[in-house]
Amino acid sequence: SSLKRSYLPPDTPRIQLRLAGDKRKHNEGRVEVFYDGEWGTVCDDDFSIHSAQVVCRELGYLEAVSWSPSSKYGKGEGRIWFDNVQCTGKEKTLALCMSNGIGVSDCKHTEDVGVVCSDKRIPGFKFINTMANNVEDVRIRAILSSYRKRVPVTEGYVEVKDGGKWKQICDAEWTKHNSRVICGMFGFPGERKYNARVYKMFARRRKPNYWDYSVNCTGNEAHLSSCKLGHAVAAKANSTCGGGTPVVVSCVPGRAFSPTPMTGFRKQPLVRLRGGAIIGEGRVEVLKNGEWGTICDDNWSLLSATVVCRELGFGSAKEALSGGRLGQGMGPVHMNEVKCSGFEKSVTECFFNKESLGCSHEEDAAVTCNVPAMGFQERLRLSGGRNPYEGRVEALVERNGSLVWGTVCSDGWGTMEAMVVCRQLGLGFASNAFQETWYWPGEVSADPVVMSGVRCSGTEMSLSHCLHHGAHLTCPKGGGRNAAGVSCSETAPDLVLSPQVVEQTTYMEDRPMFMLQCAYEENCLSTTSSKTPANSYRRLLRFSSQIHNNGQSDFRPKAGRHSWVWHDCHRHYHSMEVFTHYDLLSLNGTKVAEGHKASFCLEDTDCEEGIEKRYECANFGEQGITVGCWDTYRHDIDCQWIDITDIKPGDYIFQVFINPNYEVPESDYSNNLMKCRCRYDGHRIWMYSCHNGGSLSTETEESFPGLLNNQVTHR
Repeated sequence: SSLKRSYLPPDTPRIQLRLAGDKRKHNEGRVEVFYDGEWGTVCDDDFSIHSAQVVCRELGYLEAVSWSPSSKYGKGEGRIWFDNVQCTGKEKTLALCMSNGIGVSDCKHTEDVGVVCSDKRIPGFKFINTMANNVEDVRIRAILSSYRKRVPVTEGYVEVKDGGKWKQICDAEWTKHNSRVICGMFGFPGERKYNARVYKMFARRRKPNYWDYSVNCTGNEAHLSSCKLGHAVAAKANSTCGGGTPVVVSCVPGRAFSPTPMTGFRKQPLVRLRGGAIIGEGRVEVLKNGEWGTICDDNWSLLSATVVCRELGFGSAKEALSGGRLGQGMGPVHMNEVKCSGFEKSVTECFFNKESLGCSHEEDAAVTCNVPAMGFQERLRLSGGRNPYEGRVEALVERNGSLVWGTVCSDGWGTMEAMVVCRQLGLGFASNAFQETWYWPGEVSADPVVMSGVRCSGTEMSLSHCLHHGAHLTCPKGGGRNAAGVSCSETAPDLVLSPQVVEQTTYMEDRPMFMLQCAYEENCLSTTSSKTPANSYRRLLRFSSQIHNNGQSDFRPKAGRHSWVWHDCHRHYHSMEVFTHYDLLSLNGTKVAEGHKASFCLEDTDCEEGIEKRYECANFGEQGITVGCWDTYRHDIDCQWIDITDIKPGDYIFQVFINPNYEVPESDYSNNLMKCRCRYDGHRIWMYSCHNGGSLSTETEESFPGLLNNQVTHR
């Protein structure tokens, strides 16, 4: 089973490699070398991508992506084993590359070199402290019938594939730390006790085929390959395992993946994920002093990311993402230079630098977590599209005892349903929802409708979790050419209104009716205005709205240019009939006045430094909002108001809802609502405590159950 090293020249130093330091992924880090009983580092002098290639291949990755000098992953300790390394890229080990000789160096640890290897491994993986062993795969194999039928598989033998054969591990030196790492890899936050008697009986009936090694984990590793390989188990152990039995793990699934619904009191979560396309992925946001904020990516590592993942009911972290990769958050940056041991119950318990200032949302940290294999992907497919990201939606359902593929009725099919399809297939976000698909001929055998009345909140993991008709399907249009379709995209925009701008620009104006002719024609005044004489006035609550695109792709109107409407009053085309709702509510939530801004033209008013404007309304230009730019509707333009002529003095709630009909897909709808407290004394108006999403959970939670806490809604 071990990789033979007979092809190396006999005088080649026997070394082992690992990637260490402040890592954000398994496949990057400071290059460390084990030689003569101690770990040391490699100096960056003369190092090149060819040397990185040799390091990555030796570690079991397909290739190198990049390398970095000057101790990017932190300063190492001990000896600097290699200096002035020059490889051609073809060497089988770093020890065969030209260098000053092992241990000969004039470098300091500030010159320690790091590499980033490709995500793709040469099939299998090596343990960090060995060259000899290459494991091809790991699995949890359910052997009890009660677990075999269940999804996800939470209990069974731990088996490794070595030399093409699956083998069990002897439990003589197995610890619960090892079990914790295995459970984490398979998407579970922790391990639990199991009924050992049943497995002992099973092992007596069938002779296990034991693997030659033991494993030694500390419990905070994100993957088994980061554990140390223990010593070889004695040969005779193949039959007896020293009186032990094969290793079994039993894992605790997170709330969202539990086969039986979990009951019990749920505390207000202190951590949430936002802006991710799939379950278990997103920008990390923490709740402090009643306000949601983000974590800065300085020193953000796999270890800290794993604490976040486990806290949220997922397994260990697959990746610790930096640089606002999953969109930029709003509000304060609550934590920086986070350092976790890996055993904390919450990332809020980890050490962090309270003094560290100067982090911007461009440095927001994010995570991708290991989640359990639920098998959802196999129950849906896209058919007939020009590429794998689009097509007619076909679902696999049980009919008369057998599984059949069929279409989904497109009545009421929209963005939220398309979002769930794209998530279930692992294709990112929805970019469009289609109600007819005659241009995508799917499988004729799959033409009949198998699902109808589908209504999703947008956060479900599977289309089958959405509301839908039971056995009695109703679909007047039928399937086939009228079936539901989607197109998906890896990225999406994310619109957020600036609460500060609303607070700073609000004022009241009494405007004469004769100056409101245009607005009257566009229905921007309340219904009583028709009785207002021309020399009288209307009282208007005016404000500016500045809408930022914090996502990863441009926000474009759904309607094509051919259907845009020319507005004589404004002298430009409007591309969206409904882009924002402006409402004034009483304190009990009843609507007392609303803005009637008929339609909108979208453009880049301004952008962050280094970003160019791409969209403008003038001259029939392209419309949209670029990533990193914002569209400002100034308080002094027509219809940028609420008509409050008929309102009594008192306290009110003012709210703005962006993209209220979900016409355009976004990565996060929970921040589309902005609310302010509003006081009107009959002469003046005050706007205060403006904030986005977050604690506005009541009505948002009602309209989309589960949306605000990324929980799955089973119905």
